[in-house]
Amino acid sequence: MSGVWVFKNNGVVQLVENPGAESLEGGRSSALRKVLVHTPTNEVITSYSDLERKLSSLGWERYYDDPDLLQFHKRSTVHLISLPRDFSKFKSMHMYDIVVKNRNMFEVRDMQ
Repeated sequence: MSGVWVFKNNGVVQLVENPGAESLEGGRSSALRKVLVHTPTNEVITSYSDLERKLSSLGWERYYDDPDLLQFHKRSTVHLISLPRDFSKFKSMHMYDIVVKNRNMFEVRDMQ
């Protein structure tokens, strides 16, 4: 993950992934949106049910310990994937976490 740390006037620091993005009409950002792609099928993951199917086929199991998170654990590892319950809050940092823990099975791409 790359970007620029931006310091706000109120002392808050935020990582901006695409600092050169300019605003479009209506204040919408021109930054490209990231998508998670299952590389063997070239399928874009558009829901948690899609993601759960792909992860379960790779040996990941749902972990029901925290009601605020969607979590997956793989018995053969110490890895835990924690995702926000709401798919609309699924960000690139979550996607990269999945990619790192599932080499050659997923990748993050810019949506066009």
